[in-house]
Order: sequence, then C-alpha cells, then structure tokens
Amino acid sequence: MTSIAKNDASLPDAALQQAAAALRTAVEREFPQAADVPIAFELPRRPEFGDYATNVAFALARAAKRSPQAVATLLLERMRGADLNSVVSSADAVGGFINIRLAPRCWHANLAVVLGQRAEFGNSPPSGKRVSLEFGSANPTGPLVVVQGRTMSIGQTLANTMRARGYDVTTEWIINDSGAQMDALARSLYARYRQLRDPDFAFPSGGYPGDYLIPIARRIYEKDGERWCTAAESKWLPYFQRVARDEIVADQRAVASRFRVHFDRWQSELELHESGRVVADLRRLSDRGLTYESDGALYFRATQFGDDKDRVLLRSDGRPTYYAPDIAYHYEKLQRSDRVIDILGPDHHGYISRLKGMADALGFPGALEVIIAQQITLLTGDETVAMSKRAGAIVTLADILDDVGVDAARFFFIMLSPESPLKFDLQLAKERSEKNPVYYVQYGHARICSVFKNASPAEVDEASGAAALERLVQPQELALIRRLCGLPRTLSNVVEQFAPHRLTQYARDVAADFHQFYTECRILVDDRELRIARLALCLATRTVLARVLDLIGVTAPESM
Repeated sequence: MTSIAKNDASLPDAALQQAAAALRTAVEREFPQAADVPIAFELPRRPEFGDYATNVAFALARAAKRSPQAVATLLLERMRGADLNSVVSSADAVGGFINIRLAPRCWHANLAVVLGQRAEFGNSPPSGKRVSLEFGSANPTGPLVVVQGRTMSIGQTLANTMRARGYDVTTEWIINDSGAQMDALARSLYARYRQLRDPDFAFPSGGYPGDYLIPIARRIYEKDGERWCTAAESKWLPYFQRVARDEIVADQRAVASRFRVHFDRWQSELELHESGRVVADLRRLSDRGLTYESDGALYFRATQFGDDKDRVLLRSDGRPTYYAPDIAYHYEKLQRSDRVIDILGPDHHGYISRLKGMADALGFPGALEVIIAQQITLLTGDETVAMSKRAGAIVTLADILDDVGVDAARFFFIMLSPESPLKFDLQLAKERSEKNPVYYVQYGHARICSVFKNASPAEVDEASGAAALERLVQPQELALIRRLCGLPRTLSNVVEQFAPHRLTQYARDVAADFHQFYTECRILVDDRELRIARLALCLATRTVLARVLDLIGVTAPESM
C-alpha cells in the first residue's frame, strides 16, 4: 500500500495556484493590455460544472472586443500547452467561464491532511486579535425566551468558530439591572408577595405579570414571613429589586449553561454606576467637546457620528438615560479588544448607528460591529404558536429545550442567516426522520460509527494513516472528499460574514454526500486496499461531522 504525504505539492490550493499561473501566462500573451486583471477560482454554482471556475474571461471581454465565451476558449487553448496534467484532469469553457476539475491525487492529498490533523482540521494558528462578543443579554426581568435562544445560538457558534480560526474571543453578557424597569420588577414581585395572603392586592400598572415571580415571592415569604407587609416602600423596594434580580439572573445563567452557552464575563449595569465609571466616561466625552446642555439635560453630539439625532445622556433632573451606561460598558470593551461585536434582538435596529457613533467618539473608529438577529415565529406544523412578551403567558427558552431538546434547538436557531426571520417548526424538530435536518446530520455520524463496529480495529487504525487513498476514484468518493476539503473555507465564511447558518448547511451537505457514498460504494468490500481506503474516507467524514456539530453546540451520537 502507498500513502499520501501530508505536505504534498498537489494539494488543491497548490494545484489551483499552478492553474492560475498558467492562466496568467495565457492572459499576458494574448491580452497584454489587461495583464493585471484579477484571476480567482471559485466554487461553481453547480457541481457538474467542475471543481472550480473562474470568470476572468468576462473581465477581459470588453478590452478584447470578443464574447466572454470566445475569450475563455482562447485562454483554455493556451493553458493546455502548460504542464498541468498532474493536477488538472479536465478543463472546459462553458458560458464564458473556465471550469476545471482537479486530478484525484489532489483530493487524495487533502484527505490525508484531514486524517492527519483530525479535530484540528480547519483551524488557524493564533492571530493575536482580541474580540469582545456580546450576545443574549436579556433584561433581568424574566426568564429567557426564544429570541434569546436565537441570539445565544448565533453568538456561541460564532465564538466557537472564531476561536477555531485563531481569534482570542471573550464572550460577554450585560445585566441591565438599573433604571425604571427594576422598579417595575420589584413592585411586581412585591405584589405577588402580598397576594399570597391577600389575593385582592392590586398588581402595579406596567408590571411583569408572569407567573415566574410567584415562586420567588413564596421563598421570600417562607424566609421573612409578613415582615415586608407593613414596611415603607423605601425599605422593601431595594430588597425586592435585589432578590428578583439575583434569582432571575441565576435562572438565566442556569438555562444558558443547559443550552451549552457559556459567558466569560457577566457585567452588571448597576456596578458601572456604583463604580463611578459612567460619570467618568461622560466627562471624557465632555472633555472632547462632544456634549452640550439644553433645557438642563446633557446631550451627546451623536449626529456628528452618523446618528439621526443627538442623544440625551443625563436628564434635566440628573438621572442618566440607558445610553450613559452603554458608553461606559462599551468603552471598557473597546480598550481591551481589537474588535467589539454586539448581537442584538430584532427591536434594536435603531441602536446600530448610535453604538457605532459612540465607538467613533470614544476614539475607536470602525472597531464596533452590530449584528441584528431577526424575529422568530414558532410553529407546530402549520399552526403558529402564540408568544407574549409582557403578558402572563410566556414561551420560555427552557420550555423549548424541554420540548425539542438542546441539540435541535441549537441547530434550528441558526439554520437561517441572522438577518432573516426564522420559522421554528417544533413538530419537525422532534421528528426522527431525514426530514429533520439535525437528525439527518447526526444519523450520518452514527452510521459511520456503526461501520467501524463491524470493521477490523487494526484496519481502522491502518486507515487513519492515510493508506491506499489512490483507490478512491468513484464519483461519490471524490464528491465526498471535495466536500470535506471545504471545511476551512466554510469556517472562514462564517467568521468573515457573521454567517453561522453556513455551518448547518455545510453539515447537511456533508451528511448528504456521505449517505450517497454509503449507498453507492460498499465500504467493507473483499478488496483489502479498497476497504481500507474507504474506511479512511469514513474516518475523515466522521471527524468533520463531529467537528462541525461541536462548533454548532450539538452532540455527535454514535448510535441512534
């Protein structure tokens, strides 16, 4: 048997460089007036067009005064004079594009890399770039709901992928535990406390009527009895604020952990005020001439930085607006990070310009990026599930996890791009069939594990050394290898375009290609070399599927 060296010069990237060099020589010969035209090979829209394609002929057509197809045909004829037979198996000019197929040995070499790097395949070395990534950050006024489920899935998947690509990522949550909403929360909890003995006690207007406050009220009563029934509001209000915040935040943290989402920092907004950082950072803006007073209020000159109006920082009575602690919170993040990324919910579009303007004003132009995760509609088949934000009936994230499980929730929440509204079909998420995308992907991983249970452990070990890969020449084998080789590109796209949904689509594509390979190519054949080569392909596929599922936050079961 033979094996492919992991640093083989015929790796796909190296092969494409050879093809690009040959194409550059052809361009310089035929069109010297446009010799500096960019040449880039991309994946074609349809796999039957080849492994890679370039549209360079379109860029040359005007200067050449010929059709793109004529230019592509001419360039291809010149390229055929170059010695590319060892890395290119075929090349065609179709519709103005130059399509090429790489020789199988290129894919075999890359498969050897996957087998050699294993779970590290697709990773990048540390870049030294520090990223602050904030997501979730629900108000501490109630349990986590489905909107937070989506932002948390997006955020944790992005954090995982960015770390894989060499970024130093700090995940963050801001606890908005100051302001009028905390007064409303405390009064709501106090009403629940009083209603334990007086059901007719009035519930405050604008309060939080969800039943989730009743267990907290019971615990207060069990501990303190009727102590607070006759106490002055100045006494009970801060106490009920603190208890409500602490218990709700503890529940939010517990649900996040159950959801396989972990934060490096939990920042209290109240602590920002108490530490004096809010006042200090407002003074910093004033020292730069970026604030002014009007009718007793302090304004930030936000319109100088792209906002549609100037923003109030301090009200006329001296109370800070929500924007004031935002400045202190973001200034601290900007100081210790090269990039700051905020993932916000669907009702925060107006925040984009004001947050970016804030970063510019603080001396960090372009360092702050904002992602908006659009609204979610819950479905059960064709029926819409009603959701309420501030009424008594709330569909919580914990409810979703109880219903469909963590795996399905993590996968489904990121299946579409963040900027696209998402329809989450709870019925489909529980279905154990290929219609359910997460089940389909997990079944691919489990099917590979079942193959290994029936294979010789010695041969599986031999396959891990990338032996006999040259035997993999069937279309289904090469299609699967090509798909596996796309992992680094996919991870880069996820990071560069803030597109975690590409991971779910990639996982489904890998699973589909594997199922096709499994159907068309028997793995445990009598031919020993071929058997070991196909076991090697199974090993690589299992590695990639497990890697992608781990990045998404989904388990990779060995049986189903």
